[in-house]
Amino acid sequence: MSNKTNRTVTLRTPLEVGSKKINSIDVREPKAGELRGIKLLDVLQLDVVAYEMLLPRITEPALTVEQVRGLPLPDVLLFMDAVGNLLNPEG
Repeated sequence: MSNKTNRTVTLRTPLEVGSKKINSIDVREPKAGELRGIKLLDVLQLDVVAYEMLLPRITEPALTVEQVRGLPLPDVLLFMDAVGNLLNPEG
């Protein structure tokens, strides 16, 4: 589902939700309201706390804060890259 307003992140370490393994998660471009309470500068500076708040709002299936906190660093970096690409006006 990768296009100018969406990116698909293929996880290096699949998430286990119950008996189901999730290998990829779609990330969509955030709308202004989804950035409420989050400093855009913090997102651009790759602040993990900002991503803990943002990712549950823009992922499908929706990640929880606890799942974001439990992601290995390489997967967090993949999400940060996807969001950065979505926020880039030149896409």
